[in-house]
Amino acid sequence: MPIPHRVHGHPVLIRFWVEFDWGDQAPKRAERLGCGVTAFDREDALRLIAEVAFANEDMPLIRSVTENIDIRTLDPGHVLPSMGAPSERGVWFPNYPR
Repeated sequence: MPIPHRVHGHPVLIRFWVEFDWGDQAPKRAERLGCGVTAFDREDALRLIAEVAFANEDMPLIRSVTENIDIRTLDPGHVLPSMGAPSERGVWFPNYPR
């Protein structure tokens, strides 16, 4: 696990939104919309997504990574009602059980 950036002794978590390049074949799974993850840094975020959302399979190519995503800008019909807690470290969309 990376050493987190700290402010006044407390680790700083960053919200990320990651979108993938599925090519011609977007899967019928929630990750086709993207993945939301809260992590210490970009490397930590991608590691969490690989371990949780794509366990035992190859992660597709990344199209974009948005750091400090404002969750209010995410899809109100699919993402917002289906996400976990973006204030905690981990993948919050799709909302995987911990």
